[in-house]
Amino acid sequence: MTVANQRALVLFSGGQDSTTCLAWALSRYEHVETIGFDYGQRHAIELSMRPQLLKKMRALSSDWSNRLSEDHMIDLSLISQLSHTAMTENIAIQMQENGLPNTFVPGRNLMFMLVAATLAYRRQLGVLVGGMCETDFSGYPDCRDDSLKALQVAINLGMASRLNIETPLMWIDKAESWRLAASLGGTALIELIREDTHTCYLGERGQMHVWGHGCGTCPACELRANGYHEFIAKS
Repeated sequence: MTVANQRALVLFSGGQDSTTCLAWALSRYEHVETIGFDYGQRHAIELSMRPQLLKKMRALSSDWSNRLSEDHMIDLSLISQLSHTAMTENIAIQMQENGLPNTFVPGRNLMFMLVAATLAYRRQLGVLVGGMCETDFSGYPDCRDDSLKALQVAINLGMASRLNIETPLMWIDKAESWRLAASLGGTALIELIREDTHTCYLGERGQMHVWGHGCGTCPACELRANGYHEFIAKS
């Protein structure tokens, strides 16, 4: 394995999936950096959770602390200028005529990966890690395995590079994601995810449910809650 392939960049939003992916990367790579995006998201509270989460991730393991390096925050507010979605505007969440929920932000994950790849190229990071999943998700086409594989080919052709895109959650459901977190960091990581991550599309932080904070009714909260209850039932 090359030196670059021991250096990873994790797309880290401050949510459940990206926190699990960060733990996964810290368990595998010698050097890990994180990148977050401010795109005018309605649930921008997740951005305010990131510094605290990174600090607490370091505290979970001295090995993880040694491996976890720089964090990068990128302004991608142009996304909110280009799109009209329930993720970027205060409108009701509903299904659209094309069969996709209006929380879908066209091109968002593709742009995230492209920007991450550009940063990774400069910083000699050979692996990009993202929390995309097509097993238990809201139907976003840019979360699909085929989309990410095609993007990896396009990025490497366009940059004359050999970046690898890793998506450890791609083929597991939310209950399995909770189990993965438990296998990586035990009860301490599960509690960190419950108490300090944010997934709710509406950005509601006030009420603490057994599975974490959130409105409890948006698609993201429902997936997280159902997965947690299944995880607990089978633990």
